Amino acid sequence: MADVPNSPLTEAQPTVAPSSTNDSMNITILHHGTPHTLPFSPDATITDLADAVFTTLSIPHSNQKFMITPKLGLRKPPFPDPALQLRTLFNKKIVLLAPTPAELSSLAQSSPFGRPTSRPSPIKAAAPSRSRDWRKVQDEATYTFHTLIPLPYLPNPSRSLRFLERLRHDAGIKASMRKHKFSVGVLTEMNPAEHTTHESRTLGLNRNRGEVIELRLRTDAYDGYRDYKVIRKTLCHELAHNVFGEHDRHFWDLTRDIEREVEANDWRSGGHALTSEEFYNPNDSGADGEHVDGGGWSGGEFVLGRAENGTTGSQVGSMQGLSRRELMAKAAEDRIKRQRDVGSGGGGGGEAA
Repeated sequence: MADVPNSPLTEAQPTVAPSSTNDSMNITILHHGTPHTLPFSPDATITDLADAVFTTLSIPHSNQKFMITPKLGLRKPPFPDPALQLRTLFNKKIVLLAPTPAELSSLAQSSPFGRPTSRPSPIKAAAPSRSRDWRKVQDEATYTFHTLIPLPYLPNPSRSLRFLERLRHDAGIKASMRKHKFSVGVLTEMNPAEHTTHESRTLGLNRNRGEVIELRLRTDAYDGYRDYKVIRKTLCHELAHNVFGEHDRHFWDLTRDIEREVEANDWRSGGHALTSEEFYNPNDSGADGEHVDGGGWSGGEFVLGRAENGTTGSQVGSMQGLSRRELMAKAAEDRIKRQRDVGSGGGGGGEAA
């Protein structure tokens, strides 16, 4: 078998060479396969070796690593044993693992972090988004349900308010209201007990062509909420009463148009997402004996929160016992405020009661 020459990393040779005088000794280290012999005093330490490497080879202490074999292993500044005597390394091999200064310079030039960077340009002020349809935002603030009112004397009015908010923000409902320029003063819930007889159950009412729309949100037992799609279809019916009071051919044609528009513009295919807890009754798809309404109502006085016995329930906020005139004034104030917000770049949503 041919002899294989020893590599610089595996070549076994003494690193400490006895000197002819007693006041010096030589240490040989291997760096990139090249031996370097350095003179030291007899009491020199491994810290002195690191200093000599920096002085002779221009390698910083932070880049130095010494592999000492056998037994001692890897050592690098700051050393755990800085007072280690170099004479104890007699007949051990020391390999310096460190890049040369030329290699460090080449690496710095090729790295993007080592190149000079251009001066950053000043920060520009944010400009309004050109892709946003501000006309649409303004229309949605105008053609909407300006005030949402749950019945405060029924259980969980906050859940009813969230249901009404789902209807107001339904993509299909919003698109149809913009197209027909429907503006509704108050959207509120209907008390099932006040509109249930042995023969029928009323699902919705439109008073004075959009002044107030009432919807039957709850089940008859007040233990849940009706199916969202059924309620939304009832709302389409009531919106048509903003134009036609009687249930004639013109009314039904408009109702069907609104229903088609709502379905076509509802990108979620069924309004807002429903949970098993809120606003969903899988058995409620419309039943015999139910009718939407008896036609649009004109005249009369609508007082919010009036219960069956004629007393007024405790209302949240400033809506307690408001008359029709007061509700219209409140809705007008909310509409003006939203339009002012839109004109100044604010949001287009209405204030929920």
